[in-house]
Amino acid sequence: MLEPESSIDNLAKAFAAFLSQKTCLTSPANQAFETIVTALIRRQNQGHNCLEIDAQTRALLLASGVANPSDQQSTPMPLVIDGHLLYLQRYWAYENCLAQQIKAKLNQPGIVYSAANDQRVEQALNCFFESGPSDSGSQRAAAKLAMQQAFSIITGGPGTGKTTTVVKILALIQHLSDTPLLMALAAPTGKAAKRLQESVGRLKMALPCSETVKALIPDNVSTLHQLLGARPPTPYFRHNADNPLIYDVIVVDEASMIDLALMSKLFNALRPKTNLILLGDKDQLASVESGSVLADLSQIAALQANVCTLTTSHRFDESIMRLANAINLQQAETAWEIVQANPETTIFPQAIADYAAQKYQTYLQMIATNASIDELFQAFGQFQVLCSNRHGRNGVSDVNHRIEQKLAALKLVHPQGPWYCGRPVIITQNDHSLQLYNGDLGICLPSETQNGKLMVCFQQSNGPIKRFLPSQMPPCETAYALTIHKSQGSEFDEVLIALPDVMHPLLTKELLYTAITRAKKSVRLATSEAVLKGALKQKTNRTTGLANQFAKEALAFSLREAPSSPFNQ
Repeated sequence: MLEPESSIDNLAKAFAAFLSQKTCLTSPANQAFETIVTALIRRQNQGHNCLEIDAQTRALLLASGVANPSDQQSTPMPLVIDGHLLYLQRYWAYENCLAQQIKAKLNQPGIVYSAANDQRVEQALNCFFESGPSDSGSQRAAAKLAMQQAFSIITGGPGTGKTTTVVKILALIQHLSDTPLLMALAAPTGKAAKRLQESVGRLKMALPCSETVKALIPDNVSTLHQLLGARPPTPYFRHNADNPLIYDVIVVDEASMIDLALMSKLFNALRPKTNLILLGDKDQLASVESGSVLADLSQIAALQANVCTLTTSHRFDESIMRLANAINLQQAETAWEIVQANPETTIFPQAIADYAAQKYQTYLQMIATNASIDELFQAFGQFQVLCSNRHGRNGVSDVNHRIEQKLAALKLVHPQGPWYCGRPVIITQNDHSLQLYNGDLGICLPSETQNGKLMVCFQQSNGPIKRFLPSQMPPCETAYALTIHKSQGSEFDEVLIALPDVMHPLLTKELLYTAITRAKKSVRLATSEAVLKGALKQKTNRTTGLANQFAKEALAFSLREAPSSPFNQ
């Protein structure tokens, strides 16, 4: 999780001062060096992999004695200069080695594919997909691509059938294999893993294949950290190049949420012949941590034969789809016209709490009727308030407080303190001992077995309900309203998007597109014309060098060979 600006600023200055003591420079060159390194750390915290530099800055850094060019990594230095880009050594290694691992995959066919069985593959595809135009955006084309390649990316907006397609791909691979294959499904967060598991369980029952093949498609979906074997509190994983994952095929959903470091570690843990399929929406928000890996990979020329973009949405209300497209294309006038054309789309910011209380009323009343926990989670998940900011007017803290006050005034909740029956919470910090992770959603309810004592209940993607006393809980916060970042990997029947009263640097077209596409049936916006149009003028552009790595003739750096590599443990 990124640190607050004040904390990162202090850290950046401290690290720059420390590193400047190791240089060969004298003042004022040393002061200039500290300024450059401070800027690099700040940019890193903003999600960039590196910092663009000019020729004069490059010369200064090379003279410092603590930076060297990317083609001279036999003696690693804290800073790496790759063309016009400056990196911390670790992040250059992540980027370089990720490109190296992907390049190795490009020369490998799919695990069950060969030119000799191409006709058999076509016949199998005909069984799973309706015949029709073979355009590049079709689900059949995506399936054929994933069958042919050891590495493939299937991208597309919500409702375009990514999950449907990949379930059919898994069945096709098992159907064509002479022996059962080991498969794994994963997602970046527990919430996304649970949603994928529910979808796969439902979809595979309708497949036109034998029960034997269906049984070989995994029932469980893990988080990426679980799949790789997290070793808290270290940043290392149990599975790496020396102890790779055992699976023949791995599918990772919501890949836009995966940062550079985690994606590099995933590839580092693959066996040479493992097939990897990444699913995601390249137009969504980039990862919270550094990088925009899925978007970068989707646009690299050398990878176009490995990328298929699904274009037809089967889920959305037409007006939501039109609005999402206008936002994605930064068509501010069109977006505002769509909003204005439907009076139900807009809501006055001062009415946010009233409207949310009305929508949450059914969920809270169900608690009194002894509805099951699964039913309560389902009811709560039908509607969600999403905010762009954490603080300030219409930020998460403000909106949650106003909704809570309104619910209490309506006597739908009875707060006697921070914990009360019906309070929804979201975990904000991982707790590996409790197996509760950032983004997990819980509901506070009276226990049926402990004399009505309040317990916080969590659904699991592959197990029973988990219950914890409020005193056991890791850091968490009320979840009537969530940040748009926290909503990634989720979907709701209806969302209410609350934006600040004035423009903010966080407001971008990617943020609004992600918020709009969380909804399946209905979207409401609490905003002004000026703020909406202003947000669409801002686009997230992260500085990365991943495309440059694919343009190089050779990649000389190896994770195994580098003594200071972050993966050596």
